[in-house]
Amino acid sequence: MIGILSNSVRVPIKKMRIVSPNLLTSDFDYHLPSGLIAQKPLPRRDDSRMMVVRRQESEIIHARFKDLPEYLGAGDVLVLNNAKVIPAKVWGKKDSREIEFLFLREKQKGIWEVLCRPAKRVRQGDTIIFSPRFVAQVIGLEPRGRRLLDFSSGDVFMELNKIGYAPLPPYIKRGKGESDLREFDLERYQTVFARDEGAIAAPTAGLHFTPRSLKGLRNKGIRVCSINLEVGLATFQPVEAERAEDHRMLEESYAISLKTAKTIHRAKEAGLPVVAVGTTVVRALESAWQNGRVREGSRSTDLFIFPGFRFRVADRLLTNFHLPKSTLLMLVSAFASRELIFKAYSEAVREKYRFYSYGDCMLIL
Repeated sequence: MIGILSNSVRVPIKKMRIVSPNLLTSDFDYHLPSGLIAQKPLPRRDDSRMMVVRRQESEIIHARFKDLPEYLGAGDVLVLNNAKVIPAKVWGKKDSREIEFLFLREKQKGIWEVLCRPAKRVRQGDTIIFSPRFVAQVIGLEPRGRRLLDFSSGDVFMELNKIGYAPLPPYIKRGKGESDLREFDLERYQTVFARDEGAIAAPTAGLHFTPRSLKGLRNKGIRVCSINLEVGLATFQPVEAERAEDHRMLEESYAISLKTAKTIHRAKEAGLPVVAVGTTVVRALESAWQNGRVREGSRSTDLFIFPGFRFRVADRLLTNFHLPKSTLLMLVSAFASRELIFKAYSEAVREKYRFYSYGDCMLIL
């Protein structure tokens, strides 16, 4: 048992019952005052508040992210997602009309799947001009506003880095082409350990870490390793099914190195906890579990985790506060329980925590 931190506050909660599957999507709805949706990160990444949720004791503790080392011990394994966000949001012109594009993924050399708004203006055969040297032809129409663009020449990643904006979620309000915040968001909507380029959303639980905080964790004997899951549409895909279990996740690619797989295996054999930083890490690790261990290698996953799921790898979870009726909230509710998580969220609203991508975090023990 970890003692009470001097600057922490404990909130007792009644014992919770086990959640049954067959839940409705509406069971994961809650009211959030719009003023609690963080529009910008704090000046210093590690100044965030951290709500600690103890599952066994059904207890909530109000702490700070800087207190994280106090809740971990030597030999614990902390797993990060080192996905690097690309500047995927760009405005292009068809004739004289400006259209917003979100670059989703390169399906093959020079062929990109994009999401465009308004989609009805982008048709087969159209030419889209992003800049004089960055021009594409529309070669395919896909459902839900997606299109296939053919870039016959030029380095798409290089061009995006020149003119693209951070693909912030829509609840973070920015004006079209708000250039004064472009560099700010490109830096802050990215973890300090980002490495493998390709994600279109940040693994936001990792945004709180700094080089100094990571060094402090390592100095305490905590083993820090990483996986890569290219955060894509699946992560923020809305749940439209009435019953939560009827939802079907889109696929996302992930990779786990042999070194990380071995580190996790040794921790499991020794009975030491694996701490997942973010829901993307949980999905990658649980997807890779086979025959009593995490498999190394590159694969894709459409794993949907909701209450009733049996976790085999992740023992603890550091995560941000998530949108109502989202697959992320369902995963967190599976990790603890729906009742406990919703009481924690109610407490977070009452205590005016900052919500969503640029907001505060929660540590579930």
